Amino acid sequence: MPRILDGKWVRDQIVMELRPRIERLRSRGRAPGLAVILAGNDPASEIYVRNKVRTCEELGIFSEKLTPAATSTTAELLDLVDGLNRRPDIDGILVQMPLPPQIDSRRVLHAIAPDKDVDGFHPVSVGHLVANSPGPVACTPAGVMEILRRYEIPVAGRKAVVAGRSDIVGKPMAMLLLHANATVTICHSRTADLAAECRAGDIVVAAIGRPALLRGNFFKPGAVVIDVGINRLTTAEQAEAAGRGAEFARKGTAMVGDVHPLELEHVAAYTPVPGGVGPLTIAMLMSNTVKLAEAHAA
Repeated sequence: MPRILDGKWVRDQIVMELRPRIERLRSRGRAPGLAVILAGNDPASEIYVRNKVRTCEELGIFSEKLTPAATSTTAELLDLVDGLNRRPDIDGILVQMPLPPQIDSRRVLHAIAPDKDVDGFHPVSVGHLVANSPGPVACTPAGVMEILRRYEIPVAGRKAVVAGRSDIVGKPMAMLLLHANATVTICHSRTADLAAECRAGDIVVAAIGRPALLRGNFFKPGAVVIDVGINRLTTAEQAEAAGRGAEFARKGTAMVGDVHPLELEHVAAYTPVPGGVGPLTIAMLMSNTVKLAEAHAA
């Protein structure tokens, strides 16, 4: 039987380790501060932001949610970010994506001061990642590395395959694995033989964003499979094909990762969806906020 890599267990360890660091900062006069900008009325974004704010409250991190109108312009969001850049009580700024279509998301993200870039998306942060120098790292890939480290899964010298090339997950994931001395292959939806490339991996990170795309024959026996995908299924046919028919029948909806959940009996270990990588994203956001606060307090 493969080992299930429990993201909640890893998250709880990280949160426990953050608490004394937060208390030290508070004892020196100020709690870490996180500002979250939520523009528009995307239901999924509202849930994500609510969870982030709740986690801040539980840890004793000051959080402020700003909700500009869905009709806001790029200039208005740039002014909002500029004001947050100037505030000494704010250590990290998060812009919840996606933004309304009339807003230039790239300009807004790039307007965040690099020393407040809690998501690790700013070009300066990406440069630090490439150079393997200290700086904020995108939360989901950082969470994957924590899973591998805390479950003592060897990375150095192993072949890692990253299926996905997004700026948010795929590219930073590949860099983190490379810095950990893995031999890294990056694949994507247009890779000629995706299954063959994935089968060569000792560690496979699935981050393409297509439900149950990676089947059992994509993984060699003994591989470690990290499923980053979170895909909501909206039809019974989709759910049946992804092995989530019973869940869909009960709830009228179902969730699945990028890996088919019923075809992993031959792998060594895998992260489930939900309950695998997902809990780590917010934990690493909190970790980045605390690191930025510590740097500002130094």
